[in-house]
Amino acid sequence: MKRLKTKKIWGTGDFEFGKPLGKGRFGAVYLAREKKTHFILALKVIFKSVLEKAQLEHQLRREIEILSHLRHPNILRMYNYFHDRTRIFLMLEYAPGGELYKELQKNHRFDDSRTATYIEEISDALMYCHAQKVIHRDIKPENLLLGLRGELKLADFGWSVHTLSLRTTLCGTTDYLAPEMIEGSPHDENVDVWCVGILCYECLAGYAPFEAPTRMETFRRIKEVNFKFPPWISEGAKDLIAKVLNRTPFMRLPLKEIMEHPWVKTKSRRILPPVYNEVET
Repeated sequence: MKRLKTKKIWGTGDFEFGKPLGKGRFGAVYLAREKKTHFILALKVIFKSVLEKAQLEHQLRREIEILSHLRHPNILRMYNYFHDRTRIFLMLEYAPGGELYKELQKNHRFDDSRTATYIEEISDALMYCHAQKVIHRDIKPENLLLGLRGELKLADFGWSVHTLSLRTTLCGTTDYLAPEMIEGSPHDENVDVWCVGILCYECLAGYAPFEAPTRMETFRRIKEVNFKFPPWISEGAKDLIAKVLNRTPFMRLPLKEIMEHPWVKTKSRRILPPVYNEVET
């Protein structure tokens, strides 16, 4: 595997820019190739002025600090970062499969095997994060990318925190918010576990379990854990989702037990990627 130079001071001149991969609130992501090694990566370009206006510089600093230490096959790798007068550039792993969200829209819903594979992968990634004392807090299909072999890659750690102590910030996406976050109660890593249950339901049903015409109605349904299963969801998947979507945070099925749940064990087709030499940056 080609390597990027270690301890190099990077600049835009080191890369050939390709097609845009996505556009966000603070900038855009481009496919890029490092000129000397031809190493393919994604360059996330963030405009400093937009970031400052939104007063989110601290959030980006935290994201960079967290991402730079994470190494897991189901977490999008950040190789390095650099900046110029007006922009910040994040050197990220390229996930050719794109967003899970777009794949779900295209397919409408996934079968048991594909969903169980994703659930095993996200649970493993989150177990690793929590062991590193990192809570993601914004799991949703838009923040999950697909790698070369179709494997899940957890991305966008903008709302993540580097602590497992109780937090009170309301953050994340409406459909994926845990009851304790909506109520402003202190929350911990169990908010990520709740999101695994929501993700499992959405992959199988094609829509989120608490989806409603208004934000307030969605909040009400979440607080009451008021949802119904469509008829095509299997009994095994129902059992898993019901055990994860528990209103009481500490009573949610732990990530390790999600991975060992009979439905996941029998349906998942997860293939662990080969071990590569560390990419030096």
